[in-house]
Amino acid sequence: MGFRPLHDRVLVRRIEQDDKTAGGIIIPDTAKEKPQEGEIVATGPGGRDEKGELVPLDVKAGDRVLFGKWSGTEVKLDGEDYLIMKESDILGIIDKSATAKAA
Repeated sequence: MGFRPLHDRVLVRRIEQDDKTAGGIIIPDTAKEKPQEGEIVATGPGGRDEKGELVPLDVKAGDRVLFGKWSGTEVKLDGEDYLIMKESDILGIIDKSATAKAA
């Protein structure tokens, strides 16, 4: 794919959640909420501060992140659905080492 976000925007691929509840009940597609977790696919170079200097982003490609329910703009690239959002729409980065220890 030949896409690079501009400024402080990032390209995110949603990570789909399980189709079952903890009790084993299967959730139909019509009742599912859109996932609020995703993986950063690409990032822009960063934003500019008051002095006009480039401020690099805190996220990088491969990071798993949480974002707001209504964050970003949905786009389809090469037949796959993505979100384009500003870095400020990201609520936090999911630490892979912490989730591995919990499991």
